[in-house]
Amino acid sequence: MTPVFPASDGLEVTPEQTQQALADGSAVVIDVREAYERDAGYADGTRHIPVTELSAQAGSLDNDKPVVFVCRVGGRSLMAAQALRASGYDAWSMAGGMVRWDAEGRTLLPEGGTVADH
Repeated sequence: MTPVFPASDGLEVTPEQTQQALADGSAVVIDVREAYERDAGYADGTRHIPVTELSAQAGSLDNDKPVVFVCRVGGRSLMAAQALRASGYDAWSMAGGMVRWDAEGRTLLPEGGTVADH
């Protein structure tokens, strides 16, 4: 089986790789930001599980697909990826978070969405 993120080193993938995984369904993308941050703007197709609830909801994640975590700038998502990888998941963090996603001109929902301060 070809890895979903073959060019990735470590735990991070790019927003471009994350967008492609969302488009083709090759990975599950989890937004670990707080509810008010997600409400301000999010990537279409992502699932919301605040980082504080991740351990309680980890069992609801499909272990058959890679999981990419996203947050505002990449700190919380990196911690989430490390924790889930230690539990046997194919887990990744989107480098630069939603700040980078937005800076690269990728769409945020709802229309006019923004990246909220943490």
